[in-house]
Amino acid sequence: MFIAYVVVAALLSLLLLASGGLLLAKEKGVTTTLTELGVPLSWAPLLAVLKMAGALGLLAGIFYRPLGIAAAAGVVLYFAGAVITHLRAKDVKGIMIPTVLTAASATPLLLAIATM
Repeated sequence: MFIAYVVVAALLSLLLLASGGLLLAKEKGVTTTLTELGVPLSWAPLLAVLKMAGALGLLAGIFYRPLGIAAAAGVVLYFAGAVITHLRAKDVKGIMIPTVLTAASATPLLLAIATM
């Protein structure tokens, strides 16, 4: 299960780093989505830092499991917040991605706990 944690944590970390980079670069598609959901653009840097911290924490969890567990829990909460944001904005069309990411981010959490 340790190898599974490493693979899943690495893949999710790449996704989080890329997504955080797009937020920091204020890529047009990302900023449009934030605006449509009612999220202030001034939150973009904070959201990007949270994603990147989660990615680094997942990777650090390979060597120090409690940090990986904390980071994975934070990533799950981050994406659960994204689901809630989409629901509040009544964005039924856009809710699938954060829902899948919430479930996907639960995988390294469960694997990290199982291999503790």
